[in-house]
Amino acid sequence: MEGNLSTPKSQEANKGIDPNTWGIIYCPIEGGKKTWPQIHQYLDEKQVKYDFVQSEGPGSVERLAAMLTKNGYHTIIVVGGDSAVNYALNGIIKTPSPNGCLPKIGIIPNGLVNDFAKYWDFERKNFKNTIDRLIQNRTRRIDVGVAVGKIANTGDNSSIIKDTDPTQYFINCLNIGAVASIVNIKRETKRFFVLSIISYLISAIALLFQRMSFKLDFSTGGEHFSKRAMTLCVGSAHGYGQTPSAVPYNGQLDISLVTTPPITQLFHGLWLLFSGRFLSHKGISVWRTKQIEFHDLNEAPISLDGRMMPKHVESLKIS
Repeated sequence: MEGNLSTPKSQEANKGIDPNTWGIIYCPIEGGKKTWPQIHQYLDEKQVKYDFVQSEGPGSVERLAAMLTKNGYHTIIVVGGDSAVNYALNGIIKTPSPNGCLPKIGIIPNGLVNDFAKYWDFERKNFKNTIDRLIQNRTRRIDVGVAVGKIANTGDNSSIIKDTDPTQYFINCLNIGAVASIVNIKRETKRFFVLSIISYLISAIALLFQRMSFKLDFSTGGEHFSKRAMTLCVGSAHGYGQTPSAVPYNGQLDISLVTTPPITQLFHGLWLLFSGRFLSHKGISVWRTKQIEFHDLNEAPISLDGRMMPKHVESLKIS
């Protein structure tokens, strides 16, 4: 049952959780093939100790991760995609653990987009290899991006998301502008189109009907910029190909900004993005920094690790 651990251990938190027991959050792909039976069978073959919960959707993952953290699990494994990992990350960081330290987080990719898992060569089709590597219990401290936003007062209370935490965390990237839209579009189209190339093509066509130019006012490294751009990516890892040189353990954020291109350059840029040669695109500016502050976002869409942030974010400080 969603929200309840599958063993009595969750009801005996006062006795402590076995440090070798994983807390697993399974996030099914909407409309996709159910992979949990195969994963479950292999975990049992490898004699892995684990407790299991299933999410009702990406939004419930944060609550489940918080529950596992509060119950004292030392390791939390997310069977899901980028947005599920992001929700779990936020649930873990925002919840005090009885152990006095954050649990380790692991990934078994099972999403429509698994960009952060791919950084570590974790492939969705080869989940057995991923599980074998997780069993080895090799861990690495990585950077966590922090985004502190300010919600604009629109004067329309119905349009303001109430009780929104202004501080959000990410481990792959934060996107502002058109790519924030296309990541969301690609997520939607891939539900209906099995082949990635078809999904990319439909996403590119759909992008033509999206707003393509955003005026961004920001400062970084002691410099102030006011630029009209198509998209800007703040990456701690690959950032869906936009920050391919970023390393998630060097204490730095990579930033790429693409100015608004003519239509021919747009499709060429999309091809470079999907073929892994994004930085060779004309009209791109790059920075490496520890902090960037956006003073005015002009209602540009924002995504964190592939999940959309609330609308009406007026300003944003990222570190």
